[in-house]
Amino acid sequence: MGSVGVGCGSPDEEQQTEGSGPLPPPAVCVTGSTGYVGSWLVRTLLRRGYRVHATARDTGKALQVLAVVEEGRDRLRVFRADMGEEGSFDAAVTGCVALFHVAASMDLHVSPAHQDNLEEHVRSSMLEPATRGTINVLRSCVRAGTVRRVVFTSSVSTLTAVDAVGRRKAVLDESCLRALDDVWRTKPVGWVYILSKRLTEEAAFRFARENGVHLVSLVLPTVAGPFLTTSVPTSIQLLLSPITGDPKLYSVLASVHARFGCVPLAHVQDVCDAHVLLMEAPRAEGRYLCAAGGYAAAQLARLLASRYLPAGDRLSKDFDDVSCSPPVVSSRRLLDLGFRFRHDVEDVVKDSVAQCLAHGFLEHPET
Repeated sequence: MGSVGVGCGSPDEEQQTEGSGPLPPPAVCVTGSTGYVGSWLVRTLLRRGYRVHATARDTGKALQVLAVVEEGRDRLRVFRADMGEEGSFDAAVTGCVALFHVAASMDLHVSPAHQDNLEEHVRSSMLEPATRGTINVLRSCVRAGTVRRVVFTSSVSTLTAVDAVGRRKAVLDESCLRALDDVWRTKPVGWVYILSKRLTEEAAFRFARENGVHLVSLVLPTVAGPFLTTSVPTSIQLLLSPITGDPKLYSVLASVHARFGCVPLAHVQDVCDAHVLLMEAPRAEGRYLCAAGGYAAAQLARLLASRYLPAGDRLSKDFDDVSCSPPVVSSRRLLDLGFRFRHDVEDVVKDSVAQCLAHGFLEHPET
């Protein structure tokens, strides 16, 4: 494994001539390539000139999702890999200089049949397998011997905007970790997912320290914008729930707003560019929040209505309250590393609505 502080470098930097010709561009591995962020990250890396080893449990689905990616297809290889199978990622990681661990267990629904032994069931059947899966991926990196950087995709759900005595924080950043015992005790909306992301990330950092792996973490907010997946990503459905009226996702959005005092948001292209920066930057270390800002629900509702006129009366009156002062959602650590956000909240809403209209998820306004 490479030493801490040694970035992977861009393809242009890596392509030094040796002998009779230039070296091939470096190879990187992306887990979860059929997901929203994973598939867009594969596209971004190919456009940057990397060779990409994309992993998925279902290679047929991966090929279908990535079929629309034209630039750099000759540098793309798809590998079957399952986080539940030891050694499953060995072939995909072989020869790679970096790994992006975007995949995460999403089978986190708790059946009513397990209510009597709820916490034990969640630990043994959900949290422990998710942690083992992440460690399986990292063990493959160690065995490969070429991986110099691992970028772990984390979630803003692991954070809190409230301090130990219940007061709203003025600034929300990657240091504002939510206490695990509080999650177990209160079991908020999405509590199993929160625990899964926190515990797998902690286990990943611990394993990395013990095995000489240079691992950094990118903490993502609600991510939206264009997409490659055949179905509309859940995060985009979440953002659009005020105009679609989806009661389940609307309740999740309301929960996010209540927890943070705003909705932290980022464009999918900015998110993927930040992943690449954390791989390439020699100084990258620890956790980085990647959010263009935190936006009041009323502001998002007005933007959604301006981009999708049929919303009209569908917008909930819950979004009329603009009296609260949201915290500053700070990505200062990422900015200090040299990152710049290219897309603001208007771009996020515009691109999300436009693609959902093209997809058929939103009905076209009558003309």
